[in-house]
Formats: sequence, C-alpha cells, structure tokens
Amino acid sequence: MKIGVLALQGAFIEHQTVLEKLGVESVQVRLPEHLDGLDGLIIPGGESTTISKLAIAFGLMQPLREFAGEHAVWGTCAGAIFLSREVGRDQPVLGLMDITVRRNAFGRQVDSFETLLDVPALARVDAINPPFPAVFIRAPLIEKANGSAEVLAALPDGGIVAVQQGRWLATSFHPELSDDDRFHRYFLELAR
Repeated sequence: MKIGVLALQGAFIEHQTVLEKLGVESVQVRLPEHLDGLDGLIIPGGESTTISKLAIAFGLMQPLREFAGEHAVWGTCAGAIFLSREVGRDQPVLGLMDITVRRNAFGRQVDSFETLLDVPALARVDAINPPFPAVFIRAPLIEKANGSAEVLAALPDGGIVAVQQGRWLATSFHPELSDDDRFHRYFLELAR
C-alpha cells in the first residue's frame, strides 16, 4: 500500500511519521504526477488559504478531484476545509465532501486544546476503542454534514468534528499529533 500526503504546506511530515510506524509507504505529493500509483491521499492541517493557492499554482485542483473520484482521501484541520463544499467565504476548495465548515471556529492559536472524543467507528480497528485524544489547533468546525456525509464524532456541545462520506474522511483535529494511530489505521482500511 502507498499513501500520498499533500506536501504543499502544513503538518505533512507528522502524517508520514505515523504511516512509517504503521509500515506503510508514503509519498509527498506536490505535483499531479505524484498522485500516480497511490492508494489514498492525506491532506494535512496547515493554512487552508495557502494550501488552496499552492494547489492552484501547481495545477493540482482538477487532478486532486479526479483522484478523489476513485480513491480514499482524508483531510485533517485545514485539509477538512479544503475538502468541503462550503466554507462561508470566498476561498478555492475542492468541493468534494457535502459539508459546511467554519474556519478557526474555536479561536486563535492560544485557544488550542485537547479533548477525548468517543468515536464508535474506530471500533473497526480497535475492539476496545477507548476515547480518542483529539488535538485542536485553530481548528475548523463542521457546521453541517449533508447528504451521505455521516458524523463520526462530535464534541459534548454537539459540534461536529469528524465526518465520513464514502471513502472520504474529514477531521477538525490533528490525529497525527497524538500517539494514537487509530484514525490512520481507519483511513488505511478505507484506502484498501
């Protein structure tokens, strides 16, 4: 199995480190031809406007959409914004997942936090399935999950923070910054 990590900006090295620990080959994706031969793609956290601008500059927008039509794709934090159909502002996005996302919904960098989330879907990769330690850094909130987009996790106040739509996954938080690799293993199941 070979997983690409969009390496335009953001926390791509951290995802590659987790994949390496799981024994999975990973490739940094910066150009359309880097998508060839991949089984899935992770779009990391970072700054969503910068990721969008660089994806346009490197001719990646349409190749990414075409890749997602046949493969598993996971967006974390800014990656979730980039996958969404609606962000409430004029910003280029892939428009793939039927979700509405609000950028920086939890405040500034100093308002970053960690919390434990119940994620029943992770029982597919861990029968014990303890709460997942989620790290939120200037995180978006998924305001709506429409159509076939299914909520995987929410905060106690009901705020949606993880969604799946077919083989696409979006998380508001950064699983790559946790010692818990269950979200990565879950994504690998989607990519198989």
